[in-house]
Amino acid sequence: MKTVLGCIRRADADFDLIAPGDRVAVGVSGGKDSLLLLEALARYRHFPGRDFSLHAITVDMGLEPFDLAPIRALCDALEVPYTVLETDIAKIIFELRREENPCALCARMRRGALLDAAQAAGCTKVALGHHREDAVETLFMSLLYEGRLHTFHPNTFLPDRGLAVIRPMVYVSEKHILHVVKTLNLPIVHNPCPQDGHSRRQEIKDLLKTLSRDYPRLKEYTLSALKNSNQYGLWDKRQAGRDEP
Repeated sequence: MKTVLGCIRRADADFDLIAPGDRVAVGVSGGKDSLLLLEALARYRHFPGRDFSLHAITVDMGLEPFDLAPIRALCDALEVPYTVLETDIAKIIFELRREENPCALCARMRRGALLDAAQAAGCTKVALGHHREDAVETLFMSLLYEGRLHTFHPNTFLPDRGLAVIRPMVYVSEKHILHVVKTLNLPIVHNPCPQDGHSRRQEIKDLLKTLSRDYPRLKEYTLSALKNSNQYGLWDKRQAGRDEP
């Protein structure tokens, strides 16, 4: 956890993620990334000069089984308010629309629901559990499927919402997250989505895994490229807090 908190502190310093007095909603899906983010931010709020509050939010897509009791117990232990927003997203995507490639639409709908819930809770920022590999995978997905160089910024302001979306764990590797989650015995809730493990992101994840065998520092160098504002500017600190195109 010390490494995770160190990475969060560095990302906070690099991208001005959290200010004293912020009310931060944490999107909690039940997966390893969001649970570790919740645990880490619950500890980080007690660091000197932080003084921000947390509110955990889960968007229930309407899939079964999806037992949220372990997450509620964790939130109680961390003294973090917890909201579950029940939706019909799964029914809309899989029954009404019958999407062949549902992941993009699902992500937009879940994100919209999460932002609605964050606003209703009076939050000023929404924290998501994206890590280093997520940033690299998104860059390669954008390149291979859209023909552009783009990935999410660690700090994105949404002017129509009056909210900032932040990714405090962008410097943390997925491998380390797996280790810490196992060490802390965090209560992971199984993802009931039928597309889990069969998405375009999974294809890119598998591709990067193959490439990393020949180029062990691929992800590290890609992350460095994102931060190299003189050449690319995708993670230029001057862009922090601005709306994404």
